[in-house]
Amino acid sequence: MLVKSVLKVVLVDVNPDVVRAWRSAFSDLPEVKVVQGSILQQQTDSWVTPTNSRGSMDGGVDAVIKRHLGAAIEKKVQKEIKSQFDGVMPIGSATCVPTGADVPRFLISTPTMESSAEDVSDTMNVALACAAAFQMIHLQNKKQPGSISSVAIPGLGVGTGQVPVRVCANLMWTGYTLFTDHQYEDFGDMRGAVREQVGEVPTWTEETRVRVRPK
Repeated sequence: MLVKSVLKVVLVDVNPDVVRAWRSAFSDLPEVKVVQGSILQQQTDSWVTPTNSRGSMDGGVDAVIKRHLGAAIEKKVQKEIKSQFDGVMPIGSATCVPTGADVPRFLISTPTMESSAEDVSDTMNVALACAAAFQMIHLQNKKQPGSISSVAIPGLGVGTGQVPVRVCANLMWTGYTLFTDHQYEDFGDMRGAVREQVGEVPTWTEETRVRVRPK
Protein backbone atom coordinates (compact mmCIF):
# COMPACT_ATOMS: atom_id res chain seq x y z
CA MET A 1 0.00 0.00 0.00
CA LEU A 2 1.41 3.37 -1.00
CA VAL A 3 1.44 5.88 1.85
CA LYS A 4 2.05 9.61 2.06
CA SER A 5 4.43 10.70 4.80
CA VAL A 6 3.53 13.79 6.82
CA LEU A 7 6.17 13.00 9.41
CA LYS A 8 8.74 15.63 10.37
CA VAL A 9 12.12 13.89 10.26
CA VAL A 10 15.30 15.27 11.85
CA LEU A 11 18.60 13.48 11.24
CA VAL A 12 20.92 14.58 14.04
CA ASP A 13 24.45 13.64 15.06
CA VAL A 14 27.39 15.21 16.83
CA ASN A 15 29.78 13.81 14.21
CA PRO A 16 30.29 16.34 11.37
CA ASP A 17 31.31 13.56 8.97
CA VAL A 18 27.95 11.85 9.48
CA VAL A 19 26.16 15.15 8.89
CA ARG A 20 28.06 15.78 5.66
CA ALA A 21 27.28 12.26 4.45
CA TRP A 22 23.56 12.74 5.18
CA ARG A 23 23.49 16.05 3.33
CA SER A 24 24.88 14.31 0.29
CA ALA A 25 22.70 11.19 0.47
CA PHE A 26 19.48 13.06 1.30
CA SER A 27 20.01 15.99 -1.07
CA ASP A 28 17.04 14.79 -3.13
CA LEU A 29 14.80 14.78 -0.04
CA PRO A 30 14.61 18.41 1.12
CA GLU A 31 11.81 17.63 3.57
CA VAL A 32 14.33 15.79 5.78
CA LYS A 33 16.13 18.17 8.14
CA VAL A 34 19.81 17.45 8.85
CA VAL A 35 21.32 18.87 12.05
CA GLN A 36 24.72 18.68 13.70
CA GLY A 37 24.22 18.44 17.44
CA SER A 38 22.79 16.30 20.21
CA ILE A 39 19.59 14.30 19.91
CA LEU A 40 18.82 15.52 23.44
CA GLN A 41 18.21 18.99 22.02
CA GLN A 42 15.59 17.90 19.50
CA GLN A 43 12.03 18.94 20.34
CA THR A 44 10.31 16.03 18.60
CA ASP A 45 7.57 13.60 19.62
CA SER A 46 9.95 10.67 19.41
CA TRP A 47 13.63 9.84 19.46
CA VAL A 48 15.18 6.79 17.84
CA THR A 49 17.98 5.03 19.67
CA PRO A 50 20.20 2.33 18.17
CA THR A 51 20.42 -0.54 20.62
CA ASN A 52 21.26 -4.23 20.79
CA SER A 53 18.85 -7.14 20.62
CA ARG A 54 18.33 -7.27 24.40
CA GLY A 55 17.87 -3.52 24.82
CA SER A 56 20.90 -3.08 27.07
CA MET A 57 21.42 0.68 27.00
CA ASP A 58 25.09 0.54 27.93
CA GLY A 59 26.88 2.44 25.18
CA GLY A 60 26.73 5.13 22.52
CA VAL A 61 23.52 7.09 21.99
CA ASP A 62 21.64 4.47 24.03
CA ALA A 63 23.66 5.33 27.14
CA VAL A 64 23.33 9.08 26.54
CA ILE A 65 19.54 8.79 26.33
CA LYS A 66 19.41 6.52 29.39
CA ARG A 67 21.33 9.09 31.44
CA HIS A 68 19.00 11.82 30.22
CA LEU A 69 15.69 10.02 30.73
CA GLY A 70 16.71 7.94 33.75
CA ALA A 71 17.41 4.26 34.34
CA ALA A 72 13.71 3.38 34.25
CA ILE A 73 13.64 3.85 30.47
CA GLU A 74 15.90 0.82 29.97
CA LYS A 75 13.53 -1.29 32.07
CA LYS A 76 10.59 -0.13 29.95
CA VAL A 77 12.39 -1.02 26.74
CA GLN A 78 13.43 -4.43 28.01
CA LYS A 79 9.94 -5.17 29.31
CA GLU A 80 8.56 -4.39 25.84
CA ILE A 81 11.21 -6.56 24.18
CA LYS A 82 10.27 -9.42 26.50
CA SER A 83 6.59 -8.93 25.73
CA GLN A 84 6.90 -8.58 21.96
CA PHE A 85 9.99 -10.66 21.13
CA ASP A 86 10.46 -13.05 24.07
CA GLY A 87 13.44 -11.05 25.30
CA VAL A 88 15.53 -10.89 22.12
CA MET A 89 14.58 -8.34 19.44
CA PRO A 90 15.65 -9.36 15.91
CA ILE A 91 17.58 -6.98 13.69
CA GLY A 92 14.92 -5.29 11.58
CA SER A 93 12.46 -4.87 14.45
CA ALA A 94 11.74 -2.04 16.88
CA THR A 95 9.89 -1.14 20.05
CA CYS A 96 8.13 2.07 21.01
CA VAL A 97 7.62 2.98 24.66
CA PRO A 98 6.21 6.09 26.34
CA THR A 99 8.93 7.96 28.20
CA GLY A 100 6.81 9.79 30.72
CA ALA A 101 8.55 13.01 29.62
CA ASP A 102 7.20 15.90 27.59
CA VAL A 103 10.09 15.58 25.12
CA PRO A 104 10.26 13.06 23.71
CA ARG A 105 6.95 11.40 24.49
CA PHE A 106 8.10 8.16 22.85
CA LEU A 107 11.41 6.32 22.57
CA ILE A 108 11.84 4.01 19.59
CA SER A 109 14.56 1.40 20.07
CA THR A 110 15.88 -0.54 17.09
CA PRO A 111 18.82 -2.94 17.18
CA THR A 112 21.76 -2.38 14.89
CA MET A 113 23.60 -5.34 16.42
CA GLU A 114 22.79 -8.44 18.44
CA SER A 115 25.27 -7.76 21.26
CA SER A 116 27.12 -4.67 22.41
CA ALA A 117 30.15 -3.38 20.45
CA GLU A 118 29.67 -5.62 17.40
CA ASP A 119 31.22 -4.78 14.01
CA VAL A 120 28.29 -4.60 11.56
CA SER A 121 30.11 -2.82 8.74
CA ASP A 122 29.65 -5.71 6.30
CA THR A 123 25.92 -6.11 6.98
CA MET A 124 22.67 -4.46 5.94
CA ASN A 125 21.80 -3.96 9.62
CA VAL A 126 21.65 -0.17 9.31
CA ALA A 127 19.05 -0.35 6.53
CA LEU A 128 17.06 -2.92 8.51
CA ALA A 129 17.26 -0.87 11.71
CA CYS A 130 16.31 2.39 10.03
CA ALA A 131 13.41 0.81 8.14
CA ALA A 132 12.22 -0.84 11.37
CA ALA A 133 12.27 2.46 13.26
CA PHE A 134 10.08 4.11 10.64
CA GLN A 135 7.85 1.02 10.40
CA MET A 136 7.36 1.33 14.17
CA ILE A 137 6.06 4.86 13.63
CA HIS A 138 3.51 3.49 11.15
CA LEU A 139 2.42 0.89 13.72
CA GLN A 140 2.27 3.37 16.61
CA ASN A 141 0.20 5.84 14.58
CA LYS A 142 -2.09 3.03 13.48
CA LYS A 143 -2.64 2.16 17.15
CA GLN A 144 -2.90 5.79 18.30
CA PRO A 145 -3.55 8.03 15.29
CA GLY A 146 -1.39 11.14 15.24
CA SER A 147 0.62 10.19 18.31
CA ILE A 148 3.95 10.59 16.48
CA SER A 149 4.24 13.49 14.06
CA SER A 150 7.98 14.11 14.40
CA VAL A 151 11.09 12.03 15.03
CA ALA A 152 14.80 12.60 15.61
CA ILE A 153 17.19 9.86 14.56
CA PRO A 154 20.99 9.69 14.95
CA GLY A 155 23.58 8.00 12.78
CA LEU A 156 23.09 4.24 13.02
CA GLY A 157 26.04 1.88 13.29
CA VAL A 158 28.75 4.51 12.79
CA GLY A 159 30.22 4.22 16.29
CA THR A 160 30.96 0.79 17.68
CA GLY A 161 29.24 -0.70 14.63
CA GLN A 162 32.10 0.65 12.44
CA VAL A 163 29.90 1.36 9.41
CA PRO A 164 31.54 3.96 7.11
CA VAL A 165 29.62 7.23 7.27
CA ARG A 166 28.74 7.39 3.54
CA VAL A 167 27.51 3.78 3.56
CA CYS A 168 25.51 4.50 6.72
CA ALA A 169 23.88 7.53 5.11
CA ASN A 170 22.95 5.58 1.99
CA LEU A 171 21.55 2.67 4.01
CA MET A 172 19.49 5.12 6.09
CA TRP A 173 18.22 6.67 2.84
CA THR A 174 17.03 3.18 1.90
CA GLY A 175 15.20 2.82 5.21
CA TYR A 176 13.57 6.23 5.00
CA THR A 177 12.41 5.96 1.39
CA LEU A 178 10.84 2.60 2.14
CA PHE A 179 8.83 4.36 4.85
CA THR A 180 7.62 7.03 2.43
CA ASP A 181 6.74 4.47 -0.24
CA HIS A 182 5.06 1.72 1.74
CA GLN A 183 4.03 0.24 5.05
CA TYR A 184 3.93 -3.40 6.08
CA GLU A 185 1.64 -5.37 8.35
CA ASP A 186 4.59 -6.70 10.34
CA PHE A 187 8.35 -6.50 10.65
CA GLY A 188 8.90 -9.89 9.02
CA ASP A 189 7.51 -8.79 5.65
CA MET A 190 9.55 -5.59 5.81
CA ARG A 191 12.77 -7.47 6.60
CA GLY A 192 12.15 -9.82 3.72
CA ALA A 193 11.80 -6.96 1.23
CA VAL A 194 14.97 -5.23 2.45
CA ARG A 195 17.07 -8.40 2.49
CA GLU A 196 15.90 -9.42 -0.97
CA GLN A 197 16.67 -6.10 -2.63
CA VAL A 198 19.55 -4.39 -0.79
CA GLY A 199 22.17 -6.93 -1.88
CA GLU A 200 25.70 -7.37 -0.61
CA VAL A 201 26.69 -4.31 1.42
CA PRO A 202 30.46 -5.02 1.24
CA THR A 203 30.23 -4.29 -2.50
CA TRP A 204 28.67 -0.86 -1.93
CA THR A 205 30.59 2.25 -2.90
CA GLU A 206 30.04 5.71 -1.43
CA GLU A 207 27.56 6.37 -4.23
CA THR A 208 25.48 3.16 -3.93
CA ARG A 209 21.84 3.66 -2.99
CA VAL A 210 19.01 1.17 -3.21
CA ARG A 211 15.34 2.11 -3.18
CA VAL A 212 13.40 -0.94 -2.03
CA ARG A 213 10.42 -1.56 -4.27
CA PRO A 214 7.37 -2.85 -2.39
CA LYS A 215 5.75 -5.87 -3.99
